[in-house]
Amino acid sequence: MTTPELTVAPALKKTALNATHRALKAKMVDFGGWDMPVEYPGPGGGLIAEHMAVRTGVGLFDVSHMGEIQFRGPGSLAAIQQITMNDVARLKDGQAHYSALLTPQGTFVDDILVHRLSENDYLLVVNAGTKDKDYAWIRQQVGGWAGIHITDYSSYYSQLALQGPRALETMRKLTKVDLAAIKNYWFTWGQVAGIHNVLIARTGYSGEDGFELYIPSDEATTVKMWNALMEAGEEFGIRPCGLGARNTLRLEAGMSLYGHEISEEINALEAGLDRFLKLDKGEFIGRDALLAVVATGGPKRKIIGLEMVDRGIGRDGYAVHDLEGNQIGVVTSGSPAPFLKTNIAMALVPAAVAASGTDIVVQCRANSVRAKHVPIPFYKRAKK
Repeated sequence: MTTPELTVAPALKKTALNATHRALKAKMVDFGGWDMPVEYPGPGGGLIAEHMAVRTGVGLFDVSHMGEIQFRGPGSLAAIQQITMNDVARLKDGQAHYSALLTPQGTFVDDILVHRLSENDYLLVVNAGTKDKDYAWIRQQVGGWAGIHITDYSSYYSQLALQGPRALETMRKLTKVDLAAIKNYWFTWGQVAGIHNVLIARTGYSGEDGFELYIPSDEATTVKMWNALMEAGEEFGIRPCGLGARNTLRLEAGMSLYGHEISEEINALEAGLDRFLKLDKGEFIGRDALLAVVATGGPKRKIIGLEMVDRGIGRDGYAVHDLEGNQIGVVTSGSPAPFLKTNIAMALVPAAVAASGTDIVVQCRANSVRAKHVPIPFYKRAKK
């Protein structure tokens, strides 16, 4: 008689701030194989307080679970052009943009940020849960090309995101770098909180101004930066922020999330990411399929914004019906919007429904909740 083998789940990966999060009594969850804080409860704390801190003051996120893949060598530009949908040739040194890795069908392998460090040097930032898949896919597509070195540097970096209207004032206390000179989606290198060679990017996933800082991933350096930022932001009511607030903030700002608005079943045109899709740049993976969609009249489905008219919260995966009761789509993301003080959602529906703008019904468990079309993004920060 043989004994059945026991399968042991792999241990969760931890960022250099894991002990810090636990000391702050964060509620921890398994997120893409990482032990991550979802919120920091306690007096006056929690998801809503964190969300509001980012909208009105400043908040700090540990996003060290994200992946970093570097391309080096004279073949880098051509390779990244081949595997991404945005036009990398338009980037200048010190500039970044939002893009995506697409399948040949024009659907998503992942959404990414591309940073041009120099003419032959690029840094791609990818999602945590898809990093290994992305790296394998990239190597499969262009790993054999001449003139490039592709390296997964994810374990070398910690990444902290300081977000909110007071982020600039907070950072100013810790660096001599001219932060105001860093435009949105640009970056530079400098000393911050006594730590040298920090990559300081004016990027984020909250809909607010802010910075994403890339530093060495050792615990001492990462904790030093976290503590310095928390201390510098104290006068502005800074809060440590978890993945819960990161999700509600990005939803209010109408930003897509892999596995929700974008996936291997949703193409770039259905996702409404046309402004980042450069079909005129020349050959890239997924282009032919997307040109065929355009040639046949455009996508058959579209992501739309919804605001609940009746009481109820349209959660991810809930069915969407027309007013006659026919199921026509599904909610891709939905939650309360703490700053807007309403319940919002994004949903994938037939293009004709998207164009009509008529009210629809979201099936919230046992309740049928009426919702109206609203523009995406739901929230847009005021321009200074």
